[in-house]
Amino acid sequence: MSRVQLALRVADLQGSIAFYSKLFNTTPAKLRPGYANFAIAEPPLKLVLIEGEADEPTRLDHLGVEVATTEDVTAATTRLKQAGLATFEENDTSCCYALQDKVWVTGPGEEPWEVYVVKADAGTLGRTGGSAPQACCGTSGEHPGVRDGA
Repeated sequence: MSRVQLALRVADLQGSIAFYSKLFNTTPAKLRPGYANFAIAEPPLKLVLIEGEADEPTRLDHLGVEVATTEDVTAATTRLKQAGLATFEENDTSCCYALQDKVWVTGPGEEPWEVYVVKADAGTLGRTGGSAPQACCGTSGEHPGVRDGA
């Protein structure tokens, strides 16, 4: 199973949770301090809410494609590299309160995309860690390798 992920950085996490719960008629699949995600069945979507600064409007944080296995991430990495795209790989990284393998690419408008697999729920992990301190839940909102095209 694959599904698109939309990650938003929001000023009002509780208000956003209430709004998206009503919009998609579901409750969050995961709630942690400063973080919530919805595993929406129809349309198939992973909606991630990351708490941002109180005085900033909601903005796109990053986009992603959640895949089923590490092999799917590896295949995507190979395909993206063969297509001539710069990639940044992260393996066994803690992000969004889960252990993940992922590959990042940057779209033409500098929008960060990740292809990732959740290997294990890590409910007590901090908001950053693993091999990349600026992972998707990094407080700066920056994503590894995407700004400089690494």
